[in-house]
Amino acid sequence: MKYIRKSEEPESFAKWKALANEDWTPTYDDLRGQEKTDVCNRLLQEQGYTCCYCGMRIARENSHIEHLKPQSSYPHIALEYNNLLASCQGESEEPPPLPVHCGRKKDDWYDEHLMVSPLDADCTNFFRYSGSGEILPTDDLGKQSIAATTISQLGLDIDKLRAMRREAIDGVLLAIEGLTEEEIQQFAQSYERLDAKGQYTPFCAAIAYIFKAYYP
Repeated sequence: MKYIRKSEEPESFAKWKALANEDWTPTYDDLRGQEKTDVCNRLLQEQGYTCCYCGMRIARENSHIEHLKPQSSYPHIALEYNNLLASCQGESEEPPPLPVHCGRKKDDWYDEHLMVSPLDADCTNFFRYSGSGEILPTDDLGKQSIAATTISQLGLDIDKLRAMRREAIDGVLLAIEGLTEEEIQQFAQSYERLDAKGQYTPFCAAIAYIFKAYYP
């Protein structure tokens, strides 16, 4: 999981909500057309085209708008941009492809005391990763149960995601063979930044952890 710094909501989205009157109150189910497209695109851009939870590469067609705090329990903030994220597994895929994970698996679950939020600047410090692609709770006793619950509720350590992380990590380790320590450090820093296309490397949080753990 990587920290997401929220940006301003799209102007078209704000103007659409401002159309509310005595006869019409906008709801999330009403959101469609250009306004919804603009919201999706803004979410993808601010997340560097990676899933808010697992960090895999996503685009419009294989992602959906995720409510961090679910509509079922928090209907009053269903249209608050700061509660919206982009998660993998597309909204048009019904039922969602198996295995279900991330926003689709989370569904209506949310517990502010037991969920690591990607909007928390400290979210990366709740997890550690192995070279084989596992995601594990941190060694910090104060964060372990929160991390473990989040991993379970979002399905973050299913075989599919573990294999994808392992492949990403293996690719990076292969790429740094023969590099000097200084070159490795520069290489590692590149995974903390957006590339020229405004994208983060898939699973960059796991890759960054491996670099810090084995190449401090």
